[in-house]
Amino acid sequence: MITPENFNINYVDKVEELEIDKFVCREMQRQVRRYIKGMSGSKAIMELFDQKMARLSLPEREEAIAQYLDLNRKALDGLDFKIVLTRAIANYCDTFDYLMTFIKDKRKWAKYLELIKEKYIRPHELFEENGLFGIKDWKGNVLIPAHYSFLRTPYVYVDDLCMMPVIAELNGKMGLLLPDGHETVLAPFEYDDISLRSEPPFFEAIKGDNHYLINRYGVVSK
Repeated sequence: MITPENFNINYVDKVEELEIDKFVCREMQRQVRRYIKGMSGSKAIMELFDQKMARLSLPEREEAIAQYLDLNRKALDGLDFKIVLTRAIANYCDTFDYLMTFIKDKRKWAKYLELIKEKYIRPHELFEENGLFGIKDWKGNVLIPAHYSFLRTPYVYVDDLCMMPVIAELNGKMGLLLPDGHETVLAPFEYDDISLRSEPPFFEAIKGDNHYLINRYGVVSK
């Protein structure tokens, strides 16, 4: 009997699993490209995305896509993991009969589907300590320690594999910092308010009577 505990040990061909992982990753990359195109991304932007992915190993590509989906959560709305898995299996199988046998194995299918979701749906989480907030990744690693009275992750459309800064409040002032584990400050904590815009530059800041625009690299303009 197949159980979650014995599936990997007794029922998975490791070569098969690795090959399907490769085809799934390729299909996930294709799905992200379709999302970029659907969001009016240019051909040059899509090619840049592919170039960045080509420099990564398979585990790095999986992690990069998962991080992209965590930031661009709207990309998940039209993403059907059953189609992703079907296309991956079709690329792996040598014959149509083998493909149908694979798909009809409901337990094996369900387990592969579960494994794919575990790899690509990896949301970060907000946590609280002593009334202050921080952010952890899906593994539990602290990306931002609990030093802040307010945190907001910007869920916006981006067309590359960048790290977006987080809006944070410290000692009554607002700033921007990266969720990089080092509390890298991109915009100093000197603003009365920072709000999120729907298009670049993504941040609008207020200090006194002055309004500023701040891009994702911390560059300020009026």
